[in-house]
Amino acid sequence: MAKEKDNSTKSFVLRVDAETMAELEKWAADEFRSINGQLQWIIAEALKRSGRRKKQP
Repeated sequence: MAKEKDNSTKSFVLRVDAETMAELEKWAADEFRSINGQLQWIIAEALKRSGRRKKQP
């Protein structure tokens, strides 16, 4: 039997306007992150601040 691959990350399409994308690119570059990494960080921070992210050990 073949093992199923663990898909701990999910992909999705996100559309943003050109100005927002330029701002995200600059912010990511300032913090030495990829755009994807920056968006993951922004989302994680928003979840923590809203109290929706459970504390991880």
